Amino acid sequence: MKPWWSILCAGLLLAGCAGDGGKRPTQEAADGAASSGGAGERYAMSSDAYPQEPPDVSQVPDAVPRPEPRSRAGNKDNYEVWGKTYHVLSDASDYERRGTASWYGKKFHGYATSNGEIYDMYKMSAAHRTLPLPTYARVTNLDNGRSVIVRVNDRGPFHSEREIDLSYAAAARLDILDRGTGRVRVEAIDPVAWQARQGGASAPSSAVESRPADQRPAAQDEGRDSDDPIYLQVAALGSPDNAQALKDRLEGTLSQPVRIASAAGLYRVQVGPLKHAGQVDPVRGQLSRAGFDKAFVVNGAD
Repeated sequence: MKPWWSILCAGLLLAGCAGDGGKRPTQEAADGAASSGGAGERYAMSSDAYPQEPPDVSQVPDAVPRPEPRSRAGNKDNYEVWGKTYHVLSDASDYERRGTASWYGKKFHGYATSNGEIYDMYKMSAAHRTLPLPTYARVTNLDNGRSVIVRVNDRGPFHSEREIDLSYAAAARLDILDRGTGRVRVEAIDPVAWQARQGGASAPSSAVESRPADQRPAAQDEGRDSDDPIYLQVAALGSPDNAQALKDRLEGTLSQPVRIASAAGLYRVQVGPLKHAGQVDPVRGQLSRAGFDKAFVVNGAD
């Protein structure tokens, strides 16, 4: 199921929705099937909202562009939502648009995005109707000049006047939370060209599957000391309840232990410790079949 984007009540809680036209569709609709309604049954909240005690997201780093294959989910050539057909671009080259950005938050936090990842409102991610998933994009607030780089991994907003739906963290950094929407420019980024301009540097990404600074590629893990514990990180969430729910789900799917490592207001759900590096690929395969195909190796001390 894919979230329904819903209107917030007028008053102190301002967010990126402005009426029924901004609702988010079911997962089936986002993947091209007919929207069947009833999506609200999946969510504990009927309306979106600010987090009650949000961590400071002013220093959340931009997503770092890197080459990635197209997601297996959420990338049908055409799909229909509320009687309107959308055409997913074959690639994001030279994409640049100006329009209105909205944001989505607590209601959808911890639930699956269109490409099967877990939405974390404290990460630099976004939803778009037609960009391939994933796509990296620079979003600039045209009123104050602030810009962020986000990783598009979701579909929406299905409101004719909206260009992009931002995560809570991205909206906060662009200073559009209180107004709920903002005028923005969206520019797709070519990860290969971006890395070339950065001199080949590849800093950690702040998207859902973002890599901590001390993460080492799987190939290097073959040479680890056998006493150095190995973990596969599945998600980093801002809510302990959502992290616990994901941990419970993984424990019901995998034969491996699962832990939650918390630090700086984030709760990292990690599978392990694995007994040896040879278990990495088999466990990663199990996670992929369960819908978590972006797990990565982290230092056991994290």
